[in-house]
Amino acid sequence: MAECIYHQLKSQPTWILILLSLGSISLLKLSFSIIIWVYVNFIRPGKNLKKYGSWALITGPTDGIGKAFAFQLARKGLNLVLVGRNPDKLKEVSESIKSKSGSTQIKNVVVDFSGDLDDGVSRIKEAIEGLDVGLLINNVGVSYPYARFFHEVDEKLLSDLIKVNIEGTTKVTQAVLPAMVKRKKGAIVNIGSGAAIVIPSDPLYSVYAATKAYVDQFSRCLYVEYKNSGIDVQCQVPLYVATKMASIKRSSFFVPSTDGYARAALRWIGYEPRCTPYWPHSILWALANSLPESAIDAWRLKFCLAIRKRGQLKDSKKIE
Repeated sequence: MAECIYHQLKSQPTWILILLSLGSISLLKLSFSIIIWVYVNFIRPGKNLKKYGSWALITGPTDGIGKAFAFQLARKGLNLVLVGRNPDKLKEVSESIKSKSGSTQIKNVVVDFSGDLDDGVSRIKEAIEGLDVGLLINNVGVSYPYARFFHEVDEKLLSDLIKVNIEGTTKVTQAVLPAMVKRKKGAIVNIGSGAAIVIPSDPLYSVYAATKAYVDQFSRCLYVEYKNSGIDVQCQVPLYVATKMASIKRSSFFVPSTDGYARAALRWIGYEPRCTPYWPHSILWALANSLPESAIDAWRLKFCLAIRKRGQLKDSKKIE
């Protein structure tokens, strides 16, 4: 049988043999990629996060993904430094965590990332002095209240986007990193966005997408800088998650709840420098990569224009 196939192939023109070879290589690469995808999403175990240190610092922990991270990390046995701007919400989250994970130690640090950031970072440094902070979750971020053209972005929103998303992430990382370098261990997780990485453009959210592109490149550079120092740096790239920021109330197969996302996210910490932890999102990412950029641009513009129209209607009702 094998000899028969061999003789048949040998009798074929060279160009057919080349096409068959290329097809076989492509099929092999696809099969290998699928095997890896299945392994990392469903089989590969998460790392023991306590090996990085006994404390985790989370920014933006009072709502959404940050809050879910706080609960999940407490369940893993880590103590928490929660950094947010609302002292009442910080207290509420802390008490809720302690009611479920009584042994968890928690420190609250009040920082308004859109305010005096230098003073806030000083308070963070003071709070973590002497603590074995092995994990940093840079989650704090702001977006547009609704889609709008760049010329419609007011000075306050423009300042907040840059200050919170870029400067806040950068300065908190700089505050926490030296102790990790000294101990030669640690993990930094920066929350990016599919708006900057998965899709080629995010019209009417241009500054938000650009700030998240900064987070992605910042993370990759730090990953290379510190990977030989025992420090794992990662940019996580969620697509839509059911949060207030995304204005989505209900979760679905492609839109996880915050808890669903956080559970998936913990399993990826310490591995790839860039990832989308919730596996249905990776399907959407693959689909986006397979489509022409012009088609995605046109769809996204139409979608964002609809969001802008709804936002303008809500604003007009508030004025009335």
